[in-house]
Amino acid sequence: MSLTREQLAARAALELESGSYVNLGIGIPTLVPNYLPAGVEVVLQSENGILGVGPYPYEGEEDPDVVNAGKETVTVLPGAAYFDSSMSFGMIRGGHIDAAILGAMQVSAAGDLANWMVPGKIKGMGGAMDLVHGAKRVIALMEHVAKDGSHKIVEKCTLPLTGRGVVHRIITDLAVIDVTPQGLVLLETAPGVSVDEVRQSTGPRLLVPGKPATMRVG
Repeated sequence: MSLTREQLAARAALELESGSYVNLGIGIPTLVPNYLPAGVEVVLQSENGILGVGPYPYEGEEDPDVVNAGKETVTVLPGAAYFDSSMSFGMIRGGHIDAAILGAMQVSAAGDLANWMVPGKIKGMGGAMDLVHGAKRVIALMEHVAKDGSHKIVEKCTLPLTGRGVVHRIITDLAVIDVTPQGLVLLETAPGVSVDEVRQSTGPRLLVPGKPATMRVG
């Protein structure tokens, strides 16, 4: 038993604090704002030059001139600001983003992230290389294993790297894992998922200092 994309986004939403500036990657991370706890308000930044991104528009109300970095039509909240890419990346590189939640193809035991290219299939680094070095906290949000059953949490990444040692926490449909100097630490497991199941689905050795908590998914 593993989590749905929506449940995964709901767990990731618990990582965000009110007043923080947050950048969300494409894919599952874009669902996170739908599940923010009551009273938690964050400011979403899109690296193509929007601060104050709102929810997706209703069908028929899309504005083709208001898009996020993934070229999806979005809305903006009152007080939102538009600016050019140089200012946007100045914000990112200047350390003004509190958290970046990004998808991942691979995360290593050392917190290395590979999320921008699969040779011969997917290309396009986007702003991820800047985000993983500029954001104060980087969370990898992803399925625990690939569609072919291979490990996505690995001892060493085999895909081209986005950044070395940049991931602080990994949230998957099976578990929540922290990257520490001592190794990968299992903190939480999804409802109905055992520690052994997480270990079997993870390449590197997992440290389990105590009984993991059950992930809160709504």
